[in-house]
Amino acid sequence: MPKSKVRKKPSYAAPATTTGSLSGSSKQLRPSPTWYPITMVALLIIGLAYIVVYYMAGEHVPLMRDLGSWNFGVGFAFLIGGLIMAVRWR
Repeated sequence: MPKSKVRKKPSYAAPATTTGSLSGSSKQLRPSPTWYPITMVALLIIGLAYIVVYYMAGEHVPLMRDLGSWNFGVGFAFLIGGLIMAVRWR
């Protein structure tokens, strides 16, 4: 079997560092503040706890009983808020 030719690859050159959005701004992206991940986790836990409480004792809590199926919307709103924050976390 014939031996294949060895190609010489050029040395790796890092791409030009451009930070910013597609609009061309050269603004440096900074890390998220300290409160950001705390708020993110709190929203996720509150949303999960709200749905669990609704399942376990929803008929005994007057506000939850009045909202009915909208309790899922409230719980998922907290969860989605936490997920949106998780995507934007740096």
